[in-house]
Amino acid sequence: MARPAAKSKQQKTLEQTLWEAADKLRGNQEPSEYKHVVLGLVFLKYISDLFEERRKTLEGELLADGIKQERIESFLEDRDEYKSQNVFWVPELARWGYIQSVAKQPEIGQQIDQAMDLIEKENPSLRGVLPRNYGRDGLDKRRLGELVDLIGSIGFTETDDHGADDVLGRVYEYFLGQFAGKETGKDAGAFYTPRSVVKTLVEMLEPYKGRVYDPAAGSGGMFVQSAEFVKAHGGKRTDISVYGQEFTDTTWKLAKMNLALRGIEADLGSHSADSFTEDLHPDLRADYVIANPPFNVSDWWDAKLGDDPRWKYGTPPKGNANFAWVQHFINHLAPNGTAGFVLANGSLSSKNSGEGDIRRKLVEAGLVDCVVAMPDKLFFNTGIPVALWFVSKGRAGNGHRERRDEVLFIDARKLGTMKSRRLRVLTDDDIQKIAGTYHAWRNHDGDYEDVPGFAKSAQIDEIENHGFVLTPGRYVGAAEAELDDEPIDEKIERLTQELFAEFERGRELEDEVRRQLGGIRVR
Repeated sequence: MARPAAKSKQQKTLEQTLWEAADKLRGNQEPSEYKHVVLGLVFLKYISDLFEERRKTLEGELLADGIKQERIESFLEDRDEYKSQNVFWVPELARWGYIQSVAKQPEIGQQIDQAMDLIEKENPSLRGVLPRNYGRDGLDKRRLGELVDLIGSIGFTETDDHGADDVLGRVYEYFLGQFAGKETGKDAGAFYTPRSVVKTLVEMLEPYKGRVYDPAAGSGGMFVQSAEFVKAHGGKRTDISVYGQEFTDTTWKLAKMNLALRGIEADLGSHSADSFTEDLHPDLRADYVIANPPFNVSDWWDAKLGDDPRWKYGTPPKGNANFAWVQHFINHLAPNGTAGFVLANGSLSSKNSGEGDIRRKLVEAGLVDCVVAMPDKLFFNTGIPVALWFVSKGRAGNGHRERRDEVLFIDARKLGTMKSRRLRVLTDDDIQKIAGTYHAWRNHDGDYEDVPGFAKSAQIDEIENHGFVLTPGRYVGAAEAELDDEPIDEKIERLTQELFAEFERGRELEDEVRRQLGGIRVR
């Protein structure tokens, strides 16, 4: 029992340390810039920690084998001893111990840039990816040195189960959440998908084997969770092939770093690019598409997209990319492929500029498999309510019963647990409830039944009667009221006592506020 408690404490320390790290640069760098300064250093510290952990383990193994100390040193500097364990080789001048030893020197920025160069030269999968320019004139070197000291206090191999935790993604999520209001331009829409949302998508899609594609890859969290799913079910990470694309260059590099840390080989293209105007995987037909595209993007259109063959179900409106994304996903699906993705709730009911017609054609074509209304407050940096869509070209394949004339609606808005005042997470039980309902419906194994207020399998004619609006709440109905067998006199007594208790707490709070205000002196 002591181990989880220690981990929880360490996790809190990481978040607090990141906040302090941001404070070190606040005022010296723009918010959109200093998160990348921190992320680069976090990556450097993370791979250095993994390297030192492997080095310590290797030394112990050699001592146990009776190898003499003078020979051990040569083994410890053997690159293959690290690469064979999927650990990056970190040259001596790039190791965190050295970086921290020169943190107070004016040349600390150049030393960090040198470290990034050395790591890229030794590890081909990272070439052209790691951040540079720490030596630039505009970056305060005293503050940078203090930042190095702060990040140096984080022991990543102690803080996280680095085999399963999306550390860089978590750090990225934190910065997006804390500073989203200060972001500008397209970077402001670069949402990191919360882990519980990613896990729900993956558990529903079940990407055991095949090609996985995300054309709005972000920091790569979808791929990390997919690989973990395969591993958790007895498979190998090589059972899936990963393809992706990302528009924002710094985020593309972050995804490359994140996946490299996991040992996940991914084809993210040779550079960052717009999935609509520069599709880097035009011939790819994926078994699984899993994505969280930016919501309601209004400036996505380009004149050359007018006659694009992807718009099979209708040309998307120039002022909103939602149904451009949907059709892009469908275009990249293999004949039996399935896509699971996040969209803003407006996509379920909007009829602006032909969106309603596109949605109708998707339903009539038998492509829409399932729609899940998600709880609010799942995202750090947006309050927009979202839904999960599942579309499939092979609804009768893979052992599934033909359901072309049905759509499963799940209303999961009441699920989830508040992690803080503004952030909700789905528990494993919540995720299994959603995914289990979907699989029972798809497999038609006799276990599926409509649940009033939660799940309903609707025929197309019913959906047509609703004008092809796909909001789950329209279909699932109201949940059955729970039987209340508490005697009325006992209930009145209980509620009265609870009300009086709240009055008392209110008076205590008022007294405390008065006491605090009384201590304030105007100078």
